[in-house]
Amino acid sequence: MKYWRETVAVAQRILIELLRRRRSLIFWAIFPVSVLLLNGFILAERAKLSMAQAFESAAPSTLVGAALFFSCLGGTVSTVVAEREQHTLKRLFISPLSGTSYFLGIFVAHSCIAMGQTLLVYTIAAFWQAQFQGSLLLGAIIILLSIISYVGVGFILGTQFARRTEDVNALVATFGVPLLILGGAFLPSSLFPDKLLEIAKFNPIYHMNEALLGVAAGGDGLEEIAGHFWFLSVFAVLMIGGGWLSYRRMLSVERRL
Repeated sequence: MKYWRETVAVAQRILIELLRRRRSLIFWAIFPVSVLLLNGFILAERAKLSMAQAFESAAPSTLVGAALFFSCLGGTVSTVVAEREQHTLKRLFISPLSGTSYFLGIFVAHSCIAMGQTLLVYTIAAFWQAQFQGSLLLGAIIILLSIISYVGVGFILGTQFARRTEDVNALVATFGVPLLILGGAFLPSSLFPDKLLEIAKFNPIYHMNEALLGVAAGGDGLEEIAGHFWFLSVFAVLMIGGGWLSYRRMLSVERRL
């Protein structure tokens, strides 16, 4: 019960802060809509697909490969850095708040944003008669694993590498853009040369994209996407562990400042 109360309190504080600023929320809504429309129209024109088929293929890549990346990974880095700059972290350290609650609070807050983006993307895709072909439960689990992975990576980057607001853009651009392209967020992985495809198999975004694409657009079950699903599951668990260790290290560093 203690962890639940603390988690809800942290999540509420982050969401209230975002609602006050509003600008980030507006951008996180505009970005996936723009990418979805571009991907959908390009696929329809170049791959000679119907609009429904094009948006069924564009929606998964847009959601896990682009929208969640910036809201959950970039947003987590920004949250940690902003709290450090506003000296909120030092106040948190002298409170009885546990590291688990702090991590879960950030996860819950950004999960709320991610759910809003999911509804937005699939509502717009449905406007062109796109349908979710596979299991909704399996699709929801893949999206949840993707959120955990992104928040975990963002937590590690925010606590270990980003000291100022300027660092956030540099980190996201340096690590994020190549991984997004290699993950098939903007170009279908079917266009990748063989050597690039082998490298992409070490990229978690590639597995998020392929798993959700298979379920949502191809109607695949767990057996067909097993390789992608288990890679993503293991990666999500590793990121939870990495996030916990990063929090402990941040505690020791910040207390010496």
